[in-house]
Amino acid sequence: MSETSGRVLPVYLVADESRSMSPVVDELNAGLSSLHDALLREPMAAAKVRFSVLGFSNDVIVHVALADLRAEAALPRLSVRDGTSYGAAFSVLLDRIPADVRALKREGFSVHRPAVFFLSDGQPTDPGQWEEPYRQLVDRERTPTAPNIIACGIGDARAATILQVATRPEFGFVATPGVEVGLAIAEFCTALTKSVIKSGQALGGGEAELVVERPDNFRMALDVV
Repeated sequence: MSETSGRVLPVYLVADESRSMSPVVDELNAGLSSLHDALLREPMAAAKVRFSVLGFSNDVIVHVALADLRAEAALPRLSVRDGTSYGAAFSVLLDRIPADVRALKREGFSVHRPAVFFLSDGQPTDPGQWEEPYRQLVDRERTPTAPNIIACGIGDARAATILQVATRPEFGFVATPGVEVGLAIAEFCTALTKSVIKSGQALGGGEAELVVERPDNFRMALDVV
């Protein structure tokens, strides 16, 4: 079967780039580099995944537009800026995901429901404003390409907020108390890598399955609130 008649899974990493991430942004960049290396070692799984990296603070930087990472020499490094605007992140996804899916379909792919891995170390700085773009994003009648959102909270991110962002209760995770933030980010990246590879392998085997690995040293947000 040619790849152009196959199925692909769009995966978006939406990572917090607020100022509070300054001490640990190197851990996040190292984790992304490891993810890229791991995908290159799993070409059959990587062929089934298209990956994008978005960093958000008061605005959003598209570090990697949706791409086949087998063709990328390296992933760019994330940085930090002011603010933690969840609304900015969800507004950009609201525009990009439907456009990306249309582009993939024009290339002849069948497209699995997109997955968003959302990582934040703090509370949104736009309370009362982020909820509407989020609602539109996950409303499958308004947005047929509405993604599954796996939300992970570290640092000052509250379990109740993470649970609001996750599209299913079992998709919301928070770091266990006392876990150092840098370690939590490393564990998040490891789980993200496993999830992407296993999901790609499932698609390669004919199974339309999103595999979500819980990071070590995280627990379900539902168990906290």
